[in-house]
Amino acid sequence: MSVYSFSEGSSVAKALGQYVKNKYDAAMAKHGKFTLALSGGSLPKVLAEGLSQQKNNIDFSKWEVFFADERIVPLDDENSNYALCKQVLFDALPGFVPEQVHTIDTELLKQEPLDAQAFADEYEKQLVHVFANASTVKVPVFDLMLLGCGPDGHTCSLFPDHELLEEDVAWVAPVTDSPKPPKERITLTLPVVTHALSVAFVTTGSSKQDILPSVIEDSTSKLPSALIARAHPDRVSWFLDDAASAKLDKSVLRVFPFQ
Repeated sequence: MSVYSFSEGSSVAKALGQYVKNKYDAAMAKHGKFTLALSGGSLPKVLAEGLSQQKNNIDFSKWEVFFADERIVPLDDENSNYALCKQVLFDALPGFVPEQVHTIDTELLKQEPLDAQAFADEYEKQLVHVFANASTVKVPVFDLMLLGCGPDGHTCSLFPDHELLEEDVAWVAPVTDSPKPPKERITLTLPVVTHALSVAFVTTGSSKQDILPSVIEDSTSKLPSALIARAHPDRVSWFLDDAASAKLDKSVLRVFPFQ
């Protein structure tokens, strides 16, 4: 596991931009497109800043973007991860093709009562379409997962001690009891997240410093972020600022290889 900490937010963004560019290059060389799953929160803004320095080196029309989790709300709702990403990220990327962003099917919002399982099933069908037939692909393999880590150690919409942490069949699961509003969401499941070729957590701010030792240093932690980080440590990187990493043992920190 590679853990990087930076004194300034601009350095976190610069390093993340370079890291994503490297993963993009590897994916393009391998199969001519770049499959990415994104979380919301502060991540899209940091990513947008980092990619602004790589714009001339990336063909954004080759990106295929899913969301690691999404709230079951209209796409223009302030709680929508899509709305956030469109505003701060997608609209700023030259040549980016909106049709290559996979969103929830808003037609399902017309159903009463709201059926979170239907949203999960439809989103999983989109994964099947992109990652080949479900009967031949056990789990989709993303080139990159970009995730956050909450103060409670949650990531995606996978929350501590939740039954969904045991899900090992579905690719996408409904959430109807999120401890954070809105309660109804969909999320990629642990097998999908942990099978990605690379996983990066982008975590900043002092509100994260108490949980990160449990997530990164505790080999027995059952927190969702810890389960992902431990699954394939060689595929996992952390991009932190010094406020978030303040309580980590300094021996776990590495120096980012800026180019």
